[in-house]
Amino acid sequence: MDRTERKISRIARAAQRYVNGSLAKLGVGSTEYECLLLIRKNEGTTQSFLQERLYVDKAAVARMITNLEKKGLVVRKRDERDRRANNIYSTEKAREVRADKQGAESMFYEWLLESYSDEELKPFLEILGDLYERARAERQMDYRQFKAWLAERNGKMDTREGASQTHL
Repeated sequence: MDRTERKISRIARAAQRYVNGSLAKLGVGSTEYECLLLIRKNEGTTQSFLQERLYVDKAAVARMITNLEKKGLVVRKRDERDRRANNIYSTEKAREVRADKQGAESMFYEWLLESYSDEELKPFLEILGDLYERARAERQMDYRQFKAWLAERNGKMDTREGASQTHL
């Protein structure tokens, strides 16, 4: 049973809906924003790289880059080693969009928590920090411990009559 009732996910989705609305006012969709983040982290990247990371086809990436270029958020420059290829770079305007997104997200969470005192928030934030670190570490290990826990749990469930199985 999920003791959290997926409330962490639900809160994050509520915040994301607000942020998506803020991005829409800037003329940027959520997939375009993901694309901008990838470009910012990998300046000079290629459309092929973006296609692999965003799980979209070549045509969709090409359209997205063209749209982002028209909005002044990215520029394409010829690859000096391969004249047929273009490298993609973010612009200063793209950095402003990121700041706007982060600001909108921060303000939503600030509003959400404003009715709690620092004393009330301290244990919650400590647990939240611990959960984040555990999830991050597990992701970096390709979910090895979680998969082992799940396999063990499934084994125990298989031994009980009529028990359902949980699979990835």
